[in-house]
Amino acid sequence: MDTTTNKLFVYGSLRKGFKNPAYEYLSSYFTYSGEGKVKGIFYEKENILVAVPTNEKHYLVGEIYTLNNLDEFSWAFEQLDDYEGLHVLAGEQPLYQRKLVEVIQNDKLETVWVYWYNGRVEGLPRVETGDLLQYVMDRK
Repeated sequence: MDTTTNKLFVYGSLRKGFKNPAYEYLSSYFTYSGEGKVKGIFYEKENILVAVPTNEKHYLVGEIYTLNNLDEFSWAFEQLDDYEGLHVLAGEQPLYQRKLVEVIQNDKLETVWVYWYNGRVEGLPRVETGDLLQYVMDRK
């Protein structure tokens, strides 16, 4: 596992605007580094949006976080892996996968970790928004 990249991009429930209890964990090990965007697309699956990478010029907006202590890389990311459903029983498929991706922040590219949906999206409705937080706020 590449531990030289200590940054994380979040586009969903871990963004501070969602006020998810898991954000407390995130903010205790990571420091907010600003907003950014990655190439990705949302699809609707069972009333939730899932994101997958794309080569299209379609972006997901989110937040970038930097791990406070590189010595805690394994521990900190293992906890996030658990939250994102990467730890499964034998024979089960993880819900998400953690991948390195290029994020654009202030017109500069940087490599960060992101969690992508690990299932099939064929046949699922594509959602054109690139901002999950705004999408949820608009639906209230």
